Amino acid sequence: MEKQPLDWELLRKHLEQTSAGTFWDDIGAKVLQVGETRIVAGLIIEKRHLNHLGIVHGGIHATLLDSVMGIAAMIARPYEKLVTTNLNVHYLSPVTEGELRVAAEVIHQTPNVITTQGKVMTVEGDTLALGTGSFRVKMQKGR
Repeated sequence: MEKQPLDWELLRKHLEQTSAGTFWDDIGAKVLQVGETRIVAGLIIEKRHLNHLGIVHGGIHATLLDSVMGIAAMIARPYEKLVTTNLNVHYLSPVTEGELRVAAEVIHQTPNVITTQGKVMTVEGDTLALGTGSFRVKMQKGR
């Protein structure tokens, strides 16, 4: 059976609908662009995203990277189920206000593992955090 090409706008809307009520929705992140090789999401920084030092909490960076890199992996293998097996985050620069952008792409694939990279940036393009992630392709029963 030949797999149909993905409709990127339909996929973006689907991601928006399926994230309703989830942790992704709870932090206020939004998918902005979905493409064949790259995904971009955004988050407007609110007080709830800050730590006790008044900067964006590292867990927000990690959540954004894990989620967006995971979506990049799902785009690469849209008919498979994937789970995160490894997440590495390098925190480079603090931020206290404004809007964040998170971009991710697949950098390597095998039949069982997808490796991605991503970065958290300001809207002006200053890099705040870098990440890599590995996602295991879960084997379906009967395969």
